[in-house]
Amino acid sequence: MGFIPMPQNEPILSYAPGSPERKALQAELERMSNETIEIPLIIGGKEVKTGKMAKAVEPHNHKHVLANFHQATEKEVNMAIDAALAARKEWAATPYLARAAVFLKAAELIAGKYRARVNAATMLNQSKNAFQSEIDSVCELVDFFRFNAKFMEEIYEGQKLTSPAGTWNQLEYRGLEGFVFAISPFNFTAIGGNLPTSPAMMGCVSVWKPASTSVFSNYIIMKILQEAGLPDGVINFIPGRGADVGDSVILHPELSGVHFTGSTGVFQNIWKTIGNNIHNYKTYPRIVGETGGKDFIVAHKSADVDALVTASIRGAFEYQGQKCSALSRIYIPASLYDEWIEKCKRDISTIKMGSVTDFSNFINAVIDEKAFNKISQEYIEFAKNADDAEVVAGGEYDKSEGYFIQPTIIKTTNPHFKSMEEEIFGPVLTAYVYEDDKYEEVLDLCDKTSVYALTGALWAQDRYALELGKKALVHAAGNFYINDKPTGAVVGQQPFGGSRASGTNDKAGSLWNLIRWTAVRTIKETFNPPTDYRYPFLG
Repeated sequence: MGFIPMPQNEPILSYAPGSPERKALQAELERMSNETIEIPLIIGGKEVKTGKMAKAVEPHNHKHVLANFHQATEKEVNMAIDAALAARKEWAATPYLARAAVFLKAAELIAGKYRARVNAATMLNQSKNAFQSEIDSVCELVDFFRFNAKFMEEIYEGQKLTSPAGTWNQLEYRGLEGFVFAISPFNFTAIGGNLPTSPAMMGCVSVWKPASTSVFSNYIIMKILQEAGLPDGVINFIPGRGADVGDSVILHPELSGVHFTGSTGVFQNIWKTIGNNIHNYKTYPRIVGETGGKDFIVAHKSADVDALVTASIRGAFEYQGQKCSALSRIYIPASLYDEWIEKCKRDISTIKMGSVTDFSNFINAVIDEKAFNKISQEYIEFAKNADDAEVVAGGEYDKSEGYFIQPTIIKTTNPHFKSMEEEIFGPVLTAYVYEDDKYEEVLDLCDKTSVYALTGALWAQDRYALELGKKALVHAAGNFYINDKPTGAVVGQQPFGGSRASGTNDKAGSLWNLIRWTAVRTIKETFNPPTDYRYPFLG
């Protein structure tokens, strides 16, 4: 049974008109929007100000500054590593229940006292509507802390060894020597909170570099962890430019692990750098990463069109398509396409887009100008000018006030069209129409089109078609869905992660992720050791 209660997923609040949570959130949005704060680094539990400043802005109102934040230089990076190493011995020796208590308390603070603050910060900093922010920054992060604590206990209780008479065999689960470098992305506050804390829960110490476009919300998480009793130096918060932070950390001989979510290119460069310097490390660093995706739906002719439309809209356009799991390509049979696209266009015509403070807006802004320019020019305009593709829904964009891009659907006759193969990370869905009798060929095409293998979905009412698709796409996605959208993995229900170019598939929010942050020691005790070297065969 263990000592830690079996967790339940944090309930998602509705934020319906007139609800108390909506009133509290609106008040917090107004308060945060009317102040500009200064964000320091946090090293060894202390605030550190470097004077090298950057701004945290609202993507939907990019002239509005939420915070001015200090950025780390090589000096502060080394300070953070030293602080982590100084804290490691005592933290690693702390009983696991005491470590768990810190994160269980943080979960209670986020779910209760700071719910509106964490939610509002994510909405404003990362341009998420109230629902998307609720399921991310509150529910998923709370679930990470509660479920990981229970998973940790299950690991420590795992003593499935035999002990012959006169001996006692044990497994001891130790935190890694050195420190773990946690590099988190902008799109999920929960990932920002999980990457440094899951190693810390297992007795490791972390140096945490948040994405520059989510420093505001991630700083609040760091402050909550401190309030929950996290000892100084166990996690060190060092926002900054990747070039200023990454190289110094990655090359440090005490690096024991990397916990990463971000782009495939950056992750591959980290892996290459570690490989090229492997002789300099005290121990072989554990490398755990989740990167990109080119997430798909393959629809069979027996699919329920109305449900498929809803899955397409939600899967492709929630949070402006800025999810690693967002639907980006769909293979749809000719017999369903006309009905599907007309109903998609009908729904898209009703979608409102704008500021997160207007709760009637389903779509908000993409994260920054760089993303806006890439999505609009390299994919939408490219499709408009292509001979083998056309924009059949949406396609408009405007960055005068915020980085707004309409939900867009591209239709192509080329299954290897650019937007069918490359990760976009924006509200763009590309459809390839196939002849109904080519289902098996399309399954093979889907499997071989992308280098990624993160999420995917199969849509059919025909059970034989589903079974065929499950087998054909066995390696195409680490999170596979049947008659559902390929987004929305829940901690404790669908551990998340993919393989191929999508990452190491170590399943965030699971026992399998936590085990990567442990160094197992086998202990054998002999109660009656022999006193004569001679074996019986010598007689």
